[in-house]
Amino acid sequence: MKNIPTILDCDTGVDDAIAIMLANQISQFDLRGITTVAGNVELEKTTANTLQVLELIESQVPVYAGAALPLFRDQVTAGHVHGENGLGGIQLPLHRTVVPALPAWDAIYKEAIIFDGALELIAVGPLTNLGIAFLKYHELPKLINRIVIMGGSATMGNVTPAAEFNIFADPEAADIVFRSGVPVYMCGLDVTLQAYYTPDEIEKVGALNNKPAKFFRDVTQEILSFSIDYGLPGVCLHDPMTVLYAADDSIFETHHVGICVETKGVLTKGKTVTDLYSDKKMEPNAYIVTNVDRKAFQTRVFELMAKY
Repeated sequence: MKNIPTILDCDTGVDDAIAIMLANQISQFDLRGITTVAGNVELEKTTANTLQVLELIESQVPVYAGAALPLFRDQVTAGHVHGENGLGGIQLPLHRTVVPALPAWDAIYKEAIIFDGALELIAVGPLTNLGIAFLKYHELPKLINRIVIMGGSATMGNVTPAAEFNIFADPEAADIVFRSGVPVYMCGLDVTLQAYYTPDEIEKVGALNNKPAKFFRDVTQEILSFSIDYGLPGVCLHDPMTVLYAADDSIFETHHVGICVETKGVLTKGKTVTDLYSDKKMEPNAYIVTNVDRKAFQTRVFELMAKY
């Protein structure tokens, strides 16, 4: 039974594509729309990639294009990780090329009004769309149940020593989201680096012999080589893990903490500052996910892909 009205906000690259495929098979979600934002690659590509994945899985979920640039910063992308087109060079058929004229932030507000406080947002890219929505609609925080994000970290960065990519790409938007008053659940690098798929596990999914499973295998090959070169045991499924957390947090460890975003520092821009390991505590405004049962995570991903 679908009972959680949900919007997935993404910058569709490799792991976003897998997250979309998983979200489509999670019965707890009433997926009201997917909103796209520039991040891994430019907005035109993230939107096209989203439409391609939805066509692959035969889904008619509406797609709303959002912000092409950060609120105030110069744009950064991650094509060197996800490939120039964002999907590791994989090209899928695309027939639904037109998206509604309604921009992402207005679509979020429209659904928030309809569900009057029950809507949940899963944001796995830079938080620009959400930042704009909160700036435009001051009453919006009261209309959203919670926000689950992939971004940040209590301990490390991946773009700089201090900052994770999604927060670094638009720290001002992230700051707006954490200050919004809506409960934010942060799936940062602390936990998503634990949610990896080994080469053998990827091949096991590919052997399921359905088109989405084969795409799962093929789209991860370029980023797998990148990951192995960096000494990782496999492909870290950052965004899929975040989607699974939003559906069921029982295999994760979560802490209620204070989190704010550094927007001024030269060397620390985009850092998520938390009191998780500090004696001096901030007012708790968010939750940070720190651990996952990797075997249980791997099993859930496989079971969902096997449903296709």
